Amino acid sequence: MRFLHTSDWQLGMTRHFLGAGDQATFAQARLDAVVRLADVARDRGCAFVVVAGDVFETNQPDRRTVGRALDALRTFNVPVYLLPGNHDPYDPGSVYRSAAWREGCPDLVRVLDDDRPRIPVPGVEVVGAPWTSKRPVTDLVAETCAALPADGSLRVVVGHGPADLVSGDFGQPGAVRVAALEAAIAAGRVSHVALGDRHSTSAVGDTGRIWYAGAPEPTSYREEDAGNALVVDLAPLVAAGSGPARAAARPAVERVPVGRWRFQEVHGDVQDDADLAELFAVLDSLPDKARTIVKVKVAGTLTLRQAARLEEGLEAREHVLGALEHPERHLDVTVVPDADDLAALSLTGYAATARDRLLARAHRDEESEARGATDALGLLVRLTTGGTR
Repeated sequence: MRFLHTSDWQLGMTRHFLGAGDQATFAQARLDAVVRLADVARDRGCAFVVVAGDVFETNQPDRRTVGRALDALRTFNVPVYLLPGNHDPYDPGSVYRSAAWREGCPDLVRVLDDDRPRIPVPGVEVVGAPWTSKRPVTDLVAETCAALPADGSLRVVVGHGPADLVSGDFGQPGAVRVAALEAAIAAGRVSHVALGDRHSTSAVGDTGRIWYAGAPEPTSYREEDAGNALVVDLAPLVAAGSGPARAAARPAVERVPVGRWRFQEVHGDVQDDADLAELFAVLDSLPDKARTIVKVKVAGTLTLRQAARLEEGLEAREHVLGALEHPERHLDVTVVPDADDLAALSLTGYAATARDRLLARAHRDEESEARGATDALGLLVRLTTGGTR
């Protein structure tokens, strides 16, 4: 029995470093990913789909986001089970209780708003462990598993939250205790645990039956393997005499890439023009720039002219990339004026007086004053030379 496991769509997500146009493209990409997930489910012959939490970024998405989400969900031709997570818990203000949701929800879509077993196809159960508040005080997934009969049924439990073995949150009340899930699998209560919350695709524990699908579109630089969904061939549990059930073969779990956006960190040690050229070549070589969000971290020592070239180069590429995240906040560059810089500043009158005063301040011990003066000298270089490409 094959099904599709996905999670953390976070529809309606915004990113502060994106401009209005790119923000709209980023938001639409998350909706487009839902349609691609429907294609994957259809093409791979999946009998049903589980979405392990955080379908929406918030419980107060705008009506456009809700309407477009419902439209994307209509492209599925098999049952789809949505679990409320920490971003969209099933509380009194839940998006799933709204009139817009209730009036437009497709027939094949069901919200796992309690732990009642759902039957997507005969012989298979889907059981949810929904969040009903932002901060659960117990392990919802382990509690749900423990309450199930130990009968070896084909049963998928859908949960959400940080697993202790992965996140290290051993003392967090709502953390998912992997040992408890593995015990439920060994006892024949659960065939597979489909988790959400972690945005990187990850296997958990030793059974091969506990997985995070990860976010179908990346959301940050910290994610190691985002942009996927999982196609799972649900493996039965085989009873071992009268004792606990044991797993037969491990289930086949296939990563299927669906994401289009990327988050990329670029680091550079710059000491001369050759280093700057190499840094720019790395940025220029990035594929699909319009859907790539880049954070540049640069360190080194440059002349005023080279610092101006660095600033110009980053500004030019900022308009090509999906976003170049606030590069000025990630620069650790010492700027030291040299003879060529002084020659470029061959000014007269008031401009020459300003140049001399800034040069004097640039060599003072007070770091903030020296940095401000150096930045101003760099601007003078750019204005005087008309750009330094």
